[in-house]
Amino acid sequence: MSIEEKVKKLEQRNAKAALGGGEERIERQHAAGKLTARERIELLFDPGSFVEIDKFVVHRATDFGLDQIKIPGDGVVTGYGKIDGRQVFVFSQDFTVFGGSLGGAYAEKMCKVMDLAAKAGRPVVGLNDGGGARIQEGVVGLAGYGDVFLRNVLQSGVIPQISAIMGPCAGGAVYSPAMTDFIIMCKNTSHMMITGPDVIRTVTHEEVTAEELGGAVTHASKSGVADFAAGSEEECIQIIRNLLSFLPQNNMEDPPTVPTEDPVDRADPALRTLVPAEPNKPYDIVKLIKLVVDDGIFFEVGALLAKNLVVGFARFGGRSVGIVANQPAHLAGVLDIECSKKGARFVRFCDAFNIPIVTFVDVPGFLPGVAQEHGGIIVHGAKLLYAFCEATVPRVTIITRKAYGGAYVVMSSKHTRADISLAYPTAELAVMGPDGAVNIVFRSELRDAADPDARRAELEADYRENFANPYKAAELGYIDEVIMPEETRHRIIQSLEMLSSKRDTMPPKKHGNIPL
Repeated sequence: MSIEEKVKKLEQRNAKAALGGGEERIERQHAAGKLTARERIELLFDPGSFVEIDKFVVHRATDFGLDQIKIPGDGVVTGYGKIDGRQVFVFSQDFTVFGGSLGGAYAEKMCKVMDLAAKAGRPVVGLNDGGGARIQEGVVGLAGYGDVFLRNVLQSGVIPQISAIMGPCAGGAVYSPAMTDFIIMCKNTSHMMITGPDVIRTVTHEEVTAEELGGAVTHASKSGVADFAAGSEEECIQIIRNLLSFLPQNNMEDPPTVPTEDPVDRADPALRTLVPAEPNKPYDIVKLIKLVVDDGIFFEVGALLAKNLVVGFARFGGRSVGIVANQPAHLAGVLDIECSKKGARFVRFCDAFNIPIVTFVDVPGFLPGVAQEHGGIIVHGAKLLYAFCEATVPRVTIITRKAYGGAYVVMSSKHTRADISLAYPTAELAVMGPDGAVNIVFRSELRDAADPDARRAELEADYRENFANPYKAAELGYIDEVIMPEETRHRIIQSLEMLSSKRDTMPPKKHGNIPL
């Protein structure tokens, strides 16, 4: 065979691989409002940077007529490229090939790229669009999923793992994304579920649509499975790129720094009046966050779930940080089951990847109620406490207003190894709020008072003056300094610079037993 013939053969093979399941199936994919596996990769990476691996791999099964069909790539495109100049690995499932179903060779391709990512110390992104295990390959597909799951676990906390759900993801296939760090779903076109509506209808007689059962909004707002619900595939890809810009390449590196012209000592006068003096008046903590971070950019994670706790990424002085904040505008910022789980997972991610944590505290306590107690608020609240206690990254805490009871301790207090604790003059630190404390401590006096309401007001004012204020905590060393709100940005940056070389350790052990 001549050189020209060999070149022509290579071109033919490349062209066949690029078509996946063929032009007809590509048209169907587009008609369903979905991009192809390769189109998604083109959007994800910097132009011309993608390098494909295992382009010509085909399935090895011969049962059920599969020996008559050989499609290069076997339903998944794998390789690596650059996002904003930084290397990232990817596997992109191709629904046009056997419905994106996973077989033995397909799983081996995924495992190979995941192993390479781990060796190179680079993030791995999975673009999921498949129908689960390939029935024709039997237990081989199940074994393949097991091999992938193992790598998800072994690489957890070593390299960032991000999953985008861009089509169906059902049965055993859901467990790989579930073990990654972040999940982004696409509204109307992606679904995650263990069993579909038909099975549920048969077994439990419940009527539910696929979108209601496992759609993007459902998982982003109810189950907490998804961190983001994107309006389109293009938005989904952009979320991945934005997310990676805040993250280090692996657990041995520091997060990237981004130059900024935002002055370190910028003091926004709007901060002076943002937090109301009235302890029960709501305000939006996200507004406060955007006023103090670099260029007002706050990348919120899990925005549709447990809105009483806000988590996300931002930068101070060019440095990436993770932000955890009570949201007084929703349920008064109280801690409950869902927000405790949400916060704990985010704190543990930041700690695993050397991302400093800045915590804004305005918390009246844990949410009371039978449903919360029976739902396990004790064990779920302990997850957030555990996460903060084991975090060794630089930690700066700002108490903006209320910090009551056990919730004060849980929210990255000095007692859980926070490095710097600051408070506004409006801060109230106490076992409970003045109204509750007065009703308990002075119950007899109030019962016998000539004017109980007037006496209660006096006692509450006295309680605030002598107990529920930041100066008492500062006297004890629990608060490092009481600052004016407009100083927030400068003081956080100063603290993070001071802590940039922080070294902290945990006692030698295999691993802790977090209350799951």
